[in-house]
Amino acid sequence: MLRDAEIIEPILENLHMPELVEELNARWKQEQRLREEFYEKIQPGDKWEFINGKIIMHSPAKEKHTEARQKLSMLLQIFVSVNDLGQVKDETALVALSRNDYLPDILYFTKERTAGIHANTWKYPIPDLIVEVLSDSTSSTDRGIKKQDYAAHGAREYWLIDPDLQLVEQYLLDEAKKEFWLFTKKTTHDRIECKAIVGLSFPVAAIFDEQVKMQVVKEWLK
Repeated sequence: MLRDAEIIEPILENLHMPELVEELNARWKQEQRLREEFYEKIQPGDKWEFINGKIIMHSPAKEKHTEARQKLSMLLQIFVSVNDLGQVKDETALVALSRNDYLPDILYFTKERTAGIHANTWKYPIPDLIVEVLSDSTSSTDRGIKKQDYAAHGAREYWLIDPDLQLVEQYLLDEAKKEFWLFTKKTTHDRIECKAIVGLSFPVAAIFDEQVKMQVVKEWLK
């Protein structure tokens, strides 16, 4: 990849390349030791993530964040369950990637991707859809390393929910570049159609308004 070449070429041309490689190997081994310690320490219910060699402990979410997550999670779980389309998990499912470990707010696996998930699974593979609800403390990470990492590992779709603006940013994967591109932004006046979950479409207002959410659920359960 071009970006990899841009990083590697200067190292290859550096007179101190052997020392640099040795230093990188030492730091990588140290990071892996810290990651194993993270796995040993983390307990069910902990809001911890392991990002670029650091354990990130998240503070409790505000009500607006929790409400948006719970409403959307319920919508996805009901639709996926009724249509037998796979599995929806929430913030307790640890997604373990090649370097980092994340706890997305909501994640969806197609039936094909759930084949390797069993009763004792606690480290999950990359999902098809990932949703993060933005907050002041997580916005830069959700828009930065997480967005890049999820795309690099093949997540098909990524949503960012802004509970202040009541807005959804919908990103789709460019498979050739392994990057997300902004497909659309939707407000409470719009409907959103999920690409990763076949047939799923609903008013964005259902993520933020209980009455609208229940109207959608009743329609689905008829």
